[in-house]
Amino acid sequence: MNESDLERLCLSWFRDSGWDCRYGPDIAPDGEAPERSDYREVLLRPRLIEALAKLNPQLPESAIEEAATILSRPKQPSLAMNNRDFHTALVQGLPVEVDEDGERRGDRVRLIDFEIPSNNDFLAVNQFTIMGTKQPRRPDIVLFVNGIPLAVIELKNLADESIGIEDAFNQLQTYKNEIPGLFVYTRP
Repeated sequence: MNESDLERLCLSWFRDSGWDCRYGPDIAPDGEAPERSDYREVLLRPRLIEALAKLNPQLPESAIEEAATILSRPKQPSLAMNNRDFHTALVQGLPVEVDEDGERRGDRVRLIDFEIPSNNDFLAVNQFTIMGTKQPRRPDIVLFVNGIPLAVIELKNLADESIGIEDAFNQLQTYKNEIPGLFVYTRP
């Protein structure tokens, strides 16, 4: 089984599990159904905003927009620190400020519904191109929940005995170095 066949099989497993599956070039900034405006972006902002509004109906649109902006601009100096901050927001909710009767107060935006998974948007994207520090990079499959990339899958050709798990690991390390923004939301 070559890598392309393995990719199709993997996507079929996600599809059978209820995930929506899309081809990366189709949802690219210059694709037929773009879901981001720039190849450097890793969040699917329209999906993110729609999901956050659905999960947080008590919050005004401004809080949802603020949450999406905060998520898109990691503020820590290292990938590990940004990943830790994201994990905290994922578990506890993302802190935002809202205006209520002319006063500012803190609130939290829930990013994922862990209690009722069907309330979330699950998307598997194959060949998702991201502009890296040296060149464009294209992980085999990126898994998004509510527009947030939570997992990266790197597949290798099973028919080639000279290629093993170390090669997939090394490829992920290259991605981590060249497209670190993708790994703010996934465990590096």
